[in-house]
Amino acid sequence: MNIKIDSLLSGAQKACGVTVIIDVFRCFTTEAVAFRNGAEKIILVSEIAQAISLRKEGYGDILVGEVGGIKPASFDYGNSPSQLAPDDFTGKTLIHSTRAGTVGVNAAVNADIIYGGSFAIAKATVKLIKRLNPDIVSLVAMGLEGKVRTDEDEQCALYLRNLLQGRNPSQESVKSLVMSCEESEKYVDSTLPQWPVEDRDMALDIDSHDFGILIKKENDLLTAYPDRV
Repeated sequence: MNIKIDSLLSGAQKACGVTVIIDVFRCFTTEAVAFRNGAEKIILVSEIAQAISLRKEGYGDILVGEVGGIKPASFDYGNSPSQLAPDDFTGKTLIHSTRAGTVGVNAAVNADIIYGGSFAIAKATVKLIKRLNPDIVSLVAMGLEGKVRTDEDEQCALYLRNLLQGRNPSQESVKSLVMSCEESEKYVDSTLPQWPVEDRDMALDIDSHDFGILIKKENDLLTAYPDRV
């Protein structure tokens, strides 16, 4: 198994084989919570306007997303796992738009299979990939808006690689590294309520979910489903 680690939007565009698009803060932590709470599927789009249009056309029930961390007008939820956590989404289709994770999956046009990646679903995702026994695995750390590398996504890529290679990294050590990073600081800044500390806690609850997030094209739209181990 040839494991490649790359970053940002350019990395997503180059990714091939089985590809994991990583967005820890917060895209694929938020989606993990939505699926845990019963969501049937999630449509991933790059632009806010497209999400709004798709709901008007009847493709989905609930809009989830952010621009600069803030919930757009007319959206039901921000890109926040803690906002979604109390609610039941059984049978619902969500439409999700962020500045990194959903953009990354839409850019991964050369990938054979796409998974969403975060710490919350890391070990489950690795188990699913190992079952496929692919020749190439691309791990893409999306970073800040797909433009700037960030520690949490880079560390998640390394964590996934180590698991794929049969190692068992210390979760506490990984968590400690991420807690000290620049992006993590947003979540303890009282002047930035769009970044609740609960979101950071949920994003760093490593291997807390027993499924991966498989993303495939349906009706020309990238659509995520929980992939059970």
